[in-house]
Amino acid sequence: MLATEPCLYVFMGLIASGKSTLAMKWAEQQQLAYFNSDVVRKELAGQFTGSGAEFGQGIYTPEFSRRTYDELMVRAATELNQDRSLVLDGSYHSRDERQRLLSFCAEHGCACSFILCFCSPEETRRRLDVRAQDPDAVSDGTWEIFQHQQQVFDYPDELSSHHFIALETCHPPDQLLAELKTRFS
Repeated sequence: MLATEPCLYVFMGLIASGKSTLAMKWAEQQQLAYFNSDVVRKELAGQFTGSGAEFGQGIYTPEFSRRTYDELMVRAATELNQDRSLVLDGSYHSRDERQRLLSFCAEHGCACSFILCFCSPEETRRRLDVRAQDPDAVSDGTWEIFQHQQQVFDYPDELSSHHFIALETCHPPDQLLAELKTRFS
């Protein structure tokens, strides 16, 4: 484990940015619990495949999203109460959502690190096309949703460099993991 105190590693960004791939690999490498907003959302809804819902509809209403992100914090609290670091994986697209996490971490006496994952729109489209062919994909992301997310995403310029790192995910995962390990050691 890299951190001496428990740490909440928050992998964030737009859909198809590589955050889930990198978050899962980081959690596996560091032997941390991993919680994905898409999986938690589907568990809460009682469904485990694509919903076909459009942005802001169905299980993507603001109310259901609030419920999803609240549940992520409940699961995080379970780990932190055991003095264990963990990984959260979600868009965390608003300043308010990120501030909620910072306050949550302060209450639990743990560190918090946000990892913004991003890639070019061309790579995003390629990844979405590949994902659309995967019958086991949990995410409901589409090109149209990506375009809408781009419009509403609050860049995390409120976060200090102490709490924040941005990673372009077009690089190989092993290279990105090494960069994270250097940053957090």
